[in-house]
Amino acid sequence: MTAARFLVVLDADSTLIRNEVIELLADEAGRRAEVQAATEAAMRGEVDFAESLRSRVAALQGVPVSAFERVRARIEPTPGVRELTAAVHDRGGIVGVVSGGFHEILDDIAPALGVDRWRANRLVVADGTLAGRVDGDIVDGAVKASSLQEWAAELGVPSHATIAIGDGANDLQMMAIAGLGLAFNAKPAVREAASLVIGPQNLAEVIALLP
Repeated sequence: MTAARFLVVLDADSTLIRNEVIELLADEAGRRAEVQAATEAAMRGEVDFAESLRSRVAALQGVPVSAFERVRARIEPTPGVRELTAAVHDRGGIVGVVSGGFHEILDDIAPALGVDRWRANRLVVADGTLAGRVDGDIVDGAVKASSLQEWAAELGVPSHATIAIGDGANDLQMMAIAGLGLAFNAKPAVREAASLVIGPQNLAEVIALLP
């Protein structure tokens, strides 16, 4: 694989896209309010992310897989995301996304937005409906950090040439090890820990920071 000049790794929900996918799926189960409250607590770092995700996914039990298409249709890309990914590629960089969300949605959304590689959770499906469980290990803060390191090593990118962009507590570990950690649309604890806070809510603001 050809070496890249630099690597930009983004969170997905509320960063790459404006939505929280698990909340859109919970809409299909009529349980959005409880899932939304649990998501917000997890993003603030008040509860363990993996434990929280398992409980939220349990609320999705019985949702038909046909709901994925409806959810994908509701996804709103974050303003400036296509401009950012194009600028990264123009400068010889690679865009990665590592998400506590789901491959079932990201596998369509990520390439359409110019993302080169991505990692997320997978949902267990049984008889055409969600079983209310995550398949395999959960993508949490530690996995996000290790994914950034793994991709940088594969691409020959030194750590100082990595940029991590996120909004929630589970993004803090990858932001801490990146050369530049950017808080975007972020919770207070994330803004405090970031190298820089990006606003307004337009990812094109990041272009000026690219190497």
